[in-house]
Amino acid sequence: MWALIEPLLPPRPERPPGQTCRRRLDRWQQAGAFDRFHRILLAALNTAGELDWTRACVDGSHVRAKKGETRPVRRRSTGGRLAANTI
Repeated sequence: MWALIEPLLPPRPERPPGQTCRRRLDRWQQAGAFDRFHRILLAALNTAGELDWTRACVDGSHVRAKKGETRPVRRRSTGGRLAANTI
């Protein structure tokens, strides 16, 4: 798996003092490395027949929300109050 991921990483810095793991991970995130890792590893596993797509689900972290989507209409409550003729 490392052979697939290593070419996607941004170049290593020239040893600046104080470099931290968090800063390096931030750079990878900003460069889009994790999204590329995910796509490449999924493709490799799919090619090898190692994914069970019947158990796959989609969530908001992988699918963009549609822009301009209409909001649901507020519905009037049908309960909670007595009818006027029962008082």
